[in-house]
Amino acid sequence: MTRDLQFTLDGLRAAYAAGLAPAEVLREMFRRIEAQDDPGMFLHLAALDDLIAAAAALGRYDPALPLWGMPFAVKDNIDVAGMPTTAACPGFAYQPVEDAPVVARLRAAGAIPVGKTNLDQFATGLVGVRTPHPVPRNTLDPRIVPGGSSSGSAVSVAAGIVPFALGTDTAGSGRVPAALNNIVGLKPSLGAISTRGVVPACRTLDCVSVFALTVGDAYAVYRAAAGFDPADPYARQVPVAAPSIAPPEFVVGVPTPDSLRFFGDALQERAFDAAVAQLEALGARRVPVDLAPFFEVAEMLYAGPWVTERFLAAQPMLARDADMVHPVIRQILGQAEGMTAADTFRALYRLEELRRALAPVIAGLDLLCVPSIPTFYRLEDLAADPIEPNSRLGTYTNFVNLLDLCGLSVPLPARADGRPGSVTLLAA
Repeated sequence: MTRDLQFTLDGLRAAYAAGLAPAEVLREMFRRIEAQDDPGMFLHLAALDDLIAAAAALGRYDPALPLWGMPFAVKDNIDVAGMPTTAACPGFAYQPVEDAPVVARLRAAGAIPVGKTNLDQFATGLVGVRTPHPVPRNTLDPRIVPGGSSSGSAVSVAAGIVPFALGTDTAGSGRVPAALNNIVGLKPSLGAISTRGVVPACRTLDCVSVFALTVGDAYAVYRAAAGFDPADPYARQVPVAAPSIAPPEFVVGVPTPDSLRFFGDALQERAFDAAVAQLEALGARRVPVDLAPFFEVAEMLYAGPWVTERFLAAQPMLARDADMVHPVIRQILGQAEGMTAADTFRALYRLEELRRALAPVIAGLDLLCVPSIPTFYRLEDLAADPIEPNSRLGTYTNFVNLLDLCGLSVPLPARADGRPGSVTLLAA
């Protein structure tokens, strides 16, 4: 029965090979959406009849198409033809006439976009509550924030609604909500997936990310989505290799104890130590890494001139009707008003100095293992302080794109209190 079917790529492929029609999967998806009863998850959902027609157009099951018949959700700052793009700001809404290239590539691989998901407005946030719409519910504990900015996409996968979803990740938006909802979040190298047709947050740092239930699924979607787009000035030729088996021995950078930050969360600290022990059992050789210079890079993302890039994305809306922009986001974007060209060049110079100093550290590692998040925050914590908890959630994510790293947030066994464990594996 479709009710018992796990929405993973392998699970759906086996069902399709056995004769199940995508129309039945889509009907089950709608049943699950109704059962989930989360009005904050989707901002737009295609009509079931239209989706069934799109599935019928695929013809007979074709295993040569890696994503044949796979429904997927799209963060509502990525264009899907026929669906409005709003970036969670109704006054900003427009109707794209064509898919963003990433969506077009997934369609070509046989996948079916089903709807647009909620987010922190203009992709500015790591909490998922900076939206004028209902806040998506964390699938494990509705008292905890869902994580952002790709909140609806992460929740749709964690709830078993779709086998994968697209997010974006500039400061951690493809990793933090994955960690908070016990799923996989893949943040590719900058430029590997086209960002044309994506509402910019920081255009020089933006990338499209993938949420899935397994690492294999996330990587399969990435392989279908990646590809050089000559029309995207920030696209790069990034090789997309087949997945391989880890070598018997590999080098893992682990933060020095004095540079780890858990803000008093002892259970999170123990979960991280257990994850490192698991890596060592798999053949990892631990190398201590001082995160202090990484944190200096991270500080630049919101305290430096890159906040001006965020301002540029929202500037037309701010000029037309500033009240349509979430008040917390207006506060953050307001920092851009005092930035000067001199500030920008000073920050660029310092960033290059830090990149040069960290290059041999990164080159000496196969991967760097960090906590995905330092601790957890509740909805009431964000109501009391909308800024500091958000900043803390970006402790281990904000430096990644500034240093041009890729990342993979992976679930761990639950902590003693039942909250999900997660680490992020980073590499050049």
